[in-house]
Amino acid sequence: MRFSKKIEHMGHSPIRKFHTYAVEAKEKGKRIYHLNIGQPDIETPPVFFEAVRQFSEPVLEYMPSQGIPSLLKEIRDYYRRIGVDIDEKDIIITDGGSEALQMAFTCICDEGDEIIAAEPFYTNYNGFLKSAGGKLRPVTTAVEEGFHFPSKEAIRAQIGPRTKGIIVTNPGNPTGVVLKEEEIDWLCELAVEYDLFLIADEVYREFVYDGLEMTSFGKRRDIRDRLIIIDSISKRFSACGSRVGALICQNEELISHAMKLAQSRLSVPTMDQEGAAALYRIDPGYFDHIKKEYQKRRDVCYEGLKAIEGVICQKPAGAFYITAKLPVDDAEDFLIWLLRDFEDRGETVMYAPASGFYETRGLGRQEIRIAYVLKEEDLRRAMEILKKAVEAYRAR
Repeated sequence: MRFSKKIEHMGHSPIRKFHTYAVEAKEKGKRIYHLNIGQPDIETPPVFFEAVRQFSEPVLEYMPSQGIPSLLKEIRDYYRRIGVDIDEKDIIITDGGSEALQMAFTCICDEGDEIIAAEPFYTNYNGFLKSAGGKLRPVTTAVEEGFHFPSKEAIRAQIGPRTKGIIVTNPGNPTGVVLKEEEIDWLCELAVEYDLFLIADEVYREFVYDGLEMTSFGKRRDIRDRLIIIDSISKRFSACGSRVGALICQNEELISHAMKLAQSRLSVPTMDQEGAAALYRIDPGYFDHIKKEYQKRRDVCYEGLKAIEGVICQKPAGAFYITAKLPVDDAEDFLIWLLRDFEDRGETVMYAPASGFYETRGLGRQEIRIAYVLKEEDLRRAMEILKKAVEAYRAR
């Protein structure tokens, strides 16, 4: 029996493939500080659960493929509050941001078409794109430069005859980078010049630190005909288990095509949409405390990393990730050693090796991504363990 080339070219998640080693470590009694997956420990706002409990329809029916009207309205109002003027017709509710990405790639890519992204990038972009028949064209960024785009010309150099779009994560996963205004200008100008779609993954929009402001691509009127915004409640409201996202675009033709995909999967689960609508009604002041908490956690991780001799990293400005270069030859081998062979008072740490966030073979082998989603005292302990582990590993 034969399988499709598309599925054979897809890889398993570079984040989740070390799960077996973690299970074995726990069976031996080790406690693991999980810095490997962006699963926040912040409580989901109670209004989500209250909305679900208050649902009283006698039959749990199919909902409209576009999404329930109350959620469409709340998302529209949310974007208008942040200065992005959209209507309900510009929105399709999706099964998490993941389905929104899959829809976008499927709508714009034929077999062999290319999407440009800065590497390191959110690793699932590769899987989603390959399943749509496309492939990723990377613009390499460097840890020494805080993972910012090197230049407009570096982006232009990757544009070819099969390029259909550019995707950016702002703030970034796995890097935490927040794009500068000049980088946003470059991307918009190139999208118009080469008639490309621009996919803006802004699911970490609220998490920007040190008094910085993050500019949504949705405020740029010059690209409104080619901009696709990816939205999700997973990170914004710490509701990863409720798979509700949105594809937002003011290009009516693209929305019409995406609706074909939405109709083919019928509808997003009703109860999750009801809860999501309640989340979007939350006062924006909700994020003030959350931002302060994540900024403290970021500082703990950054200071802990800088205390390890030989580590290279820049302080990230957003999201809840740090990508750092360790003084080891191979971060994957080091992680396996951490889980199998190392412990400090019965404890160890787990991170995501960064090589899986690169398209260019050989890059990122010494780099790791840390998700600072644990409480402050646990992060301090995790950084202490990591420092001891690096020292022990290098002394072997």
